[in-house]
Amino acid sequence: MCLAVPGRVIAIDGDDDFRTARVDFDGVTRDACLAFVPQVRVGDYVLVHVGFAIAHLDEGAARQALETWQTVAALDAAPDGADDAVR
Repeated sequence: MCLAVPGRVIAIDGDDDFRTARVDFDGVTRDACLAFVPQVRVGDYVLVHVGFAIAHLDEGAARQALETWQTVAALDAAPDGADDAVR
């Protein structure tokens, strides 16, 4: 199973051949390669998989994905059996 996480680009370094971005994942920042999404600019949202930005997201799609992540995290943090009502 593949896992990609949405984040907001807060800085970009490098030139056209090899640009990297500093991406904010709800307070946690990591670097990501922008080779697959050369059109991305600071302030844009991207979907990151194993250190590569693989898609450029509009803000609405990014916020929806982040809300889903927060729901999953809340279920994971719930006491055993507490998430049964969600199913």
